[in-house]
Amino acid sequence: MGLALLTTVWDDDDIALIKTIGLLSNHFGPLAAHALKRRRDGSDALLWLAERVTGWGRVYVVEALCTVGSTVARPWLLRRACDGDYLNRYFAGKVATAAHLHEAITAANPDSELVDHTGLLLTIMADSGGMGITLDCYPPAPAVLEAHCAHIGRLEPSVKRFVIAAQLAQQLHQSATERMTWPEDRRERVLDGYLSLLNRDDWCTIARAGLAADDHRVTWLAEALAPGLGLRAFTDAANDE
Repeated sequence: MGLALLTTVWDDDDIALIKTIGLLSNHFGPLAAHALKRRRDGSDALLWLAERVTGWGRVYVVEALCTVGSTVARPWLLRRACDGDYLNRYFAGKVATAAHLHEAITAANPDSELVDHTGLLLTIMADSGGMGITLDCYPPAPAVLEAHCAHIGRLEPSVKRFVIAAQLAQQLHQSATERMTWPEDRRERVLDGYLSLLNRDDWCTIARAGLAADDHRVTWLAEALAPGLGLRAFTDAANDE
């Protein structure tokens, strides 16, 4: 009841108390987020909470940050909002919209943290049906996918980047992406870009190393997606056996 009362006033002296209670985010997250949105320095407090809560608590806090829309929050939303939890699907599209992802990722030289988070954000949105904004309902999706494909190719390969690129290539295979407004032949070019990257020698080496180490991400990929995409990292390995 006390926290509910704090949502009706604006006193900044209450911020420290609200932050502490907000750590119990599964129970008090919605009220804490609402109370902090009303404070002048609420964005900083919400960011502090966002770094410390997970699950439903993260949903409440990230959605509040999207609503506040402060310049302080935007860099964090673009790089750290999604942690890979299933519940990220509720807010991934809101983050992409509120943080103006399309402007950040289509810039000339986005940093690697932004590129990696963009890939994660896109894969989450691709699987957000019934929970949040999906890729086919996100107008800048074609431009964001194209930019991500171009930028990720300039980064060092890793298992995480390989899996993300393969998931996005799989999405481009599916009919849902045909509902996006693509310039002529652009969808096919972006798909070819991801597949070319995934079949590069250095990226194949990373994927095979992950498979040999029994990395669950790679073993899942080899079974679920690789056959349909014809990924060389796995087809060549099968032939060698």
